[in-house]
Amino acid sequence: MKPGNSIIFLFTLLFTATTVLTGYSQQYSNPLPISPALSANFGELRSNHFHSGIDFKTQQAVNKPVLAIEDGYVSRISVSPGGYGLALYVDHPATGHTSVYAHLNSFAGKIADYVLEKQYEQESYSVNLHLEKNTFPVKRGEQIALSGNTGSSGGPHLHFELRDTDSEEPLDALAFLPPVTDTQKPDLRGIAVYPLQGKGVVNGSSSPLRMTIGKDKSGNPLSPGKAVSAWGRIGVGVKAYDRMDGQSNIYGVKHVRLFVDDEPVFSSTTDRFSFTQTRMLNAHIDFDDWRERRSFYMKSFVEPGNKLPFYRAKDRGYIDINEEREYRLRYELEDFHGNRLNYAFTVKGQPQPVPEQPQCGHYMSWNFDNAYMDLGFSLSIPRGNLYDDLCYRHDTTKSGVYYSDVHRVHHRFVPLHNRAEIWLGMHTDTLQQRRQYGIVKINDNGSESWIGGTYKQGGITAAIRELGDRYAVSADTLPPAITPLEPAGWVSQKRIRIRLGDDKSGIASFRGEINGKYVLFTHDAKSSVYTYRFDDTRLTKGEQQVLVFRATDGAGNSSEYRYSFRY
Repeated sequence: MKPGNSIIFLFTLLFTATTVLTGYSQQYSNPLPISPALSANFGELRSNHFHSGIDFKTQQAVNKPVLAIEDGYVSRISVSPGGYGLALYVDHPATGHTSVYAHLNSFAGKIADYVLEKQYEQESYSVNLHLEKNTFPVKRGEQIALSGNTGSSGGPHLHFELRDTDSEEPLDALAFLPPVTDTQKPDLRGIAVYPLQGKGVVNGSSSPLRMTIGKDKSGNPLSPGKAVSAWGRIGVGVKAYDRMDGQSNIYGVKHVRLFVDDEPVFSSTTDRFSFTQTRMLNAHIDFDDWRERRSFYMKSFVEPGNKLPFYRAKDRGYIDINEEREYRLRYELEDFHGNRLNYAFTVKGQPQPVPEQPQCGHYMSWNFDNAYMDLGFSLSIPRGNLYDDLCYRHDTTKSGVYYSDVHRVHHRFVPLHNRAEIWLGMHTDTLQQRRQYGIVKINDNGSESWIGGTYKQGGITAAIRELGDRYAVSADTLPPAITPLEPAGWVSQKRIRIRLGDDKSGIASFRGEINGKYVLFTHDAKSSVYTYRFDDTRLTKGEQQVLVFRATDGAGNSSEYRYSFRY
């Protein structure tokens, strides 16, 4: 075998190995006692993250029994108004896995009692509890909770994860659970071509070319609606989803493979990742298109700052168009169950002027610390936050509305992996309580999103997680609004309900007391209502009860509500 052919052969083996490895090593039972149906699969593309589990439908209802998938013990319990809401973590030492059950409505008996005690001990609704192995051992099939819709959930379902216990990395749980029926192949929606700035051109332009792909009467994808010619170095991308039998949902595509003239150039297989890497989704996708159109094109090339572990690529997936001929490109899209779609298209190699990269006034490199300073503004981007180099641009607009000028931090949207720090100098400083100052993001429609920050050297400093937005210093001087809901019925209903809101910086903390003692108000991120259910073990009946409810917002403004009643 010739050396060049041996390299291609080895690359092809790596390329196709994921298909061979795809399959079932079933060892666990299902976490619900109903016929399994998924509303989301592992690795789906989400805002700023990959979906780390699979979502089981619960027949559009809450309170379905949630069962332990195998013998083990409850290792962690978390309660939060957002995120996973009520969640259980069960370690399975025999297999080295941890199963996670999220968005629950309630915990089973002894677990619920334990959580309530800890909430009162910590005087907090939100708790994150780590347990010893002998606290709550569980058996395969044992009911541990009821399904729900708590936290950042868009409807009743069970979010289920399987993690490697040692690394805490999520795995594709479909490989370990009973099979779900799926005979449908992935669905291709679009193709994109990206000329590398200063090195490539597509159809006479250095801008990306995105093409929606139509379908024929049988549902098969048609050829691109326009001819594509290119010269120099390019990358390509694909918009595609998966389907499952009997479901209207769309899912993520597990395997994406790109071939040029039948040679493998790029592949990705979403089978595991770390939570520290999940935000690198923003390098995996066409971030500009996502920000502008909420559309997910997946890049088939790897930018230098993208460290996701599930790629195999030749020359990082870039393609050099340097011959006057037709280049035959083919995508192979495959789901977990082996259903596969092949889609071929051509790019014509055609000499055309490649625009030179514009002069750069302030160059930033992906693998260095970067900074920018101007009058009344500074930006610091630590190393490891950019996925690629960029030419930074800054715009400043005078303002009589805000306490500072309005600053646009770069001319286009660029994701940051963790954070950058901005400092905005103020031209007006009149508030005695400087904690009330905060940076706001000014949206395209003129609305504001509170970022907050800290007073520093005549300005405000705060963290941001992407470039491209406009910022200014504003203030929040109004306290939270506390509104009792039908207090006359509290005693008969044995519960207290309070609506809590804030106009700008959001609720930072709250506390309820009856007769000077802490009482537990529950709440969920999807609602502004906070609820206390009377607990006869902690209230003395027949006495006058004095409720005090306090709330503080992100700018330090506080409110208090008092109410007396007999119970």
